[in-house]
Amino acid sequence: MQKFLDKIRKYIAVALLGLMAIVVVTATLEVAYEIAINMFEPPGFFIGVQDLFGLFGLFMMVLIGLELMTSIQMYLDQNSIHAELMLLVAITAITRKIVVLDATHIDPMIMFGIGAIIIALTVGYYLVHRSSAEKRKTSTD
Repeated sequence: MQKFLDKIRKYIAVALLGLMAIVVVTATLEVAYEIAINMFEPPGFFIGVQDLFGLFGLFMMVLIGLELMTSIQMYLDQNSIHAELMLLVAITAITRKIVVLDATHIDPMIMFGIGAIIIALTVGYYLVHRSSAEKRKTSTD
């Protein structure tokens, strides 16, 4: 029964990887399309500040998709989920939120909450990274 469930898990991961690849490719095409549209709209070769925020948000979404693809690939290769990579995906996602956030129209408590999330994620990343570095060091000694 365990082998059967492992095969199902593998097929689901492969399907997710394929679907994520489709999403990342189409999102990349969307970024290219948005850049082309913004470059050729009057006054030409000038992208406004608001449009830049939108484009940066799209770029960050593509990066998040690539990181998720990497995590799925690592799961397929090593049959384990890497906390370090998942924390990087979360840090990238919250960074995207900050990039597209209009700070002039947001409650200050939300800003404090986002700050707390960033601190928690970076401390968590530091601890996981340090732990894995120590494990690598002890295994080579």
